[in-house]
Amino acid sequence: MRDQAAGPRVLLKRLRELMAEALEPQERLDRIVREIAGNMVAEVCSLYVLRADAVLELYATEGLNPGSVHLAQLRLGQGLVGTIAASARPLNLSDAQLHPAFAYLPETGEEIYHSFLGVPVLRAGRTLGVLVVQNRTKRHYRDDELEALETTAMVIAEMIATGDLARLTRPGLELDLRRPASFSGLSFNEGVGLGHVVLHEPRIVVTNLFNEDTEEELRRLDEALGSLRLSIDDMLSRRDVAFEGEHRAVLEAYRMFANDRGWVRRLEEAVRNGLTAEAAVEKVQSDMRARMLHMTDPYMRERMSDFDDLANRLLRQLMGHGPEVLAAALPKDAVIVARSMGAAELLDYPRDKLRGLVLEDGAVTSHVVIVARAMGIPVAGQMKGAVSMAENGDAIIIDGDEGRIHLRPQPDVEAAYAEKVRFRARRQELYRELRNKPSKTKDGARVDLMMNAGLFVDLPQLAESGAAGIGLFRTELQFMVAATFPRAEAQEKLYRDVLDAAKGKPVTFRTIDIGGDKVLPYFKNSVNEENPALGWRAIRLTLDRPALLRTQIRALLKAAGGRELRVMLPMVTELGEIFQAREIIDREVRHLSRFAHDLPNILKLGAMIEVPALLFQLEELMRAVDFVSVGSNDLFQFVMATDRGNTQLSDRFDPLSVPFLRVLKQIVDAGKAMDTPVTLCGELAGKPISAMALVGLGYRSISMSPAAIGPVKAMLAELQLDRLEAFLTDALSRPDAGRNTREELAAFARENNIPI
Repeated sequence: MRDQAAGPRVLLKRLRELMAEALEPQERLDRIVREIAGNMVAEVCSLYVLRADAVLELYATEGLNPGSVHLAQLRLGQGLVGTIAASARPLNLSDAQLHPAFAYLPETGEEIYHSFLGVPVLRAGRTLGVLVVQNRTKRHYRDDELEALETTAMVIAEMIATGDLARLTRPGLELDLRRPASFSGLSFNEGVGLGHVVLHEPRIVVTNLFNEDTEEELRRLDEALGSLRLSIDDMLSRRDVAFEGEHRAVLEAYRMFANDRGWVRRLEEAVRNGLTAEAAVEKVQSDMRARMLHMTDPYMRERMSDFDDLANRLLRQLMGHGPEVLAAALPKDAVIVARSMGAAELLDYPRDKLRGLVLEDGAVTSHVVIVARAMGIPVAGQMKGAVSMAENGDAIIIDGDEGRIHLRPQPDVEAAYAEKVRFRARRQELYRELRNKPSKTKDGARVDLMMNAGLFVDLPQLAESGAAGIGLFRTELQFMVAATFPRAEAQEKLYRDVLDAAKGKPVTFRTIDIGGDKVLPYFKNSVNEENPALGWRAIRLTLDRPALLRTQIRALLKAAGGRELRVMLPMVTELGEIFQAREIIDREVRHLSRFAHDLPNILKLGAMIEVPALLFQLEELMRAVDFVSVGSNDLFQFVMATDRGNTQLSDRFDPLSVPFLRVLKQIVDAGKAMDTPVTLCGELAGKPISAMALVGLGYRSISMSPAAIGPVKAMLAELQLDRLEAFLTDALSRPDAGRNTREELAAFARENNIPI
């Protein structure tokens, strides 16, 4: 019985020899199609390559008219070849001319051939071309012949990806791999960056494609699969890890894929056909990704990223690539492109080399975005498909103002953005000139512009931005970037460094706000919450786990010895939570006093207004605390019943709408009546137009990202406050509350020459 794998193995051996020879690109292609035709006993073998203009051009042929090379063309979706390219699926036909998509190209002379086998040339799921074999006789090609052609197509994909065929492209035309591509998503942080792509989880380049010893490669594959399964089982069985809800579901999906016999069988078949274990993983991954990309079922498309991640883990197992290699060869103008990533992972990259961050997923309030904002880099999110289309080293422009990215941009686009960067640099210079000037309106009303922070990396921004202080220090970020709970000494050191860097300016420390979407991998919530944003989080969690709060309070008290300490409680729902927290603080003060520790000379306790229940007890709240801060992100989410991480709702409701502005005014008016200071922190404070609205409502202290302080201060300098107050009083009292207040505010700014 004929060994059906022998043919593919012989073919791959010949291809390996061809790849090693010093040949011109066209000669190499001509010999490749000749070898394929001979090995598969085919009368025709043709290679079509996809150009940037969505045209498939014949690049090489054995059996068709040689004069048609680089002249015969099919549009994407046209004919059998165009259909294969558009669908990323092979076609195996015994009589091609009966297929409804058949299109005859007279210049090729292919009308005499009946049987047809065509496969897409794939790389990372992207179609780069089509490889075809044909015969006069009517026959159905065997599965092993299909497998051999797909394996060969993978080799050709690497030739295209490395740029070998670029020299064959006619002037004015480009291959699809180098095609410029633009993506629109959401702006997560403003700014413009020009640089080069660094894939956060880069596709591992498999250079060793052909195996020398099939049994050895099968053993390597089996060993790597075993290690992969063990690591997933280990993560699922560990009880100290917060892998519940979606996290557990992802791991369960990984385990399902890792044990899927169909997947393993395809990997083993690819190895038996002559590929190394890692090349087999890359081939099967690319085939599956191409098929899943064309599925309409959103659940299956979502599983695609799970499968990609699993395949990449297996590749790393086989090739010994650890995560420490990620930033080893970082260019000086890196734009990180990722499906998603954690806050700690972003901090692994050197800040001085980062020009931007592109995320396929995420939300404006996700923690990696908060860290990126603190680092002052533009962020664009919800860029679906960007990871697949990008290659390491590709030129890229990230427009964080508009929420757009441009991959491999045209020269005129690059020139326009380079000018935009120069313009922004000139504008930043103007903001720097405002840094040491008082933050006042045109008619003399003072507004304290504070900054949000949460890590040591934020501290230089305090002086550079000219902020009046730190209105919100998110202490949980220290916990989120650590592998284990930070020890009391580490917490104390960070808090002391923050107070030292502030040089007497006020700093408000928010107690640890974990739970909900802020998951610590080393902290287990035993309950699988269906709606974690409304669940066991923030002050609710720390009052139930008082040791957490006691340790943090003790570290804060010791760090602030001889200075003012401002502590703020997150997610307060009822006054009893404030009284409980105050008892813990008083107990720690008494404990440290007994051991003669230097204590703060002023201790102020505040609460965040995020839960709507507090709106109905504002007077009592103002009496119970020394200050309040409005957490506009969560308050807006809860008032409008809109999940802030849901991209389908992200633009549906406006925080500058009349109902929410009335809520904000109610709070600031209560603060004035009770003589309790009120600050607002959150996304709302960081945009000049919404900061203008807040000042008009009566807020005299707002906290924002450091980069926002310059633009907001410039807005204030041109603002005539009495006019704005009159405008807003009228706008909020009119009965037609469904109108667009944002547009009215923008019109007010234009009429009064206020830069927003």
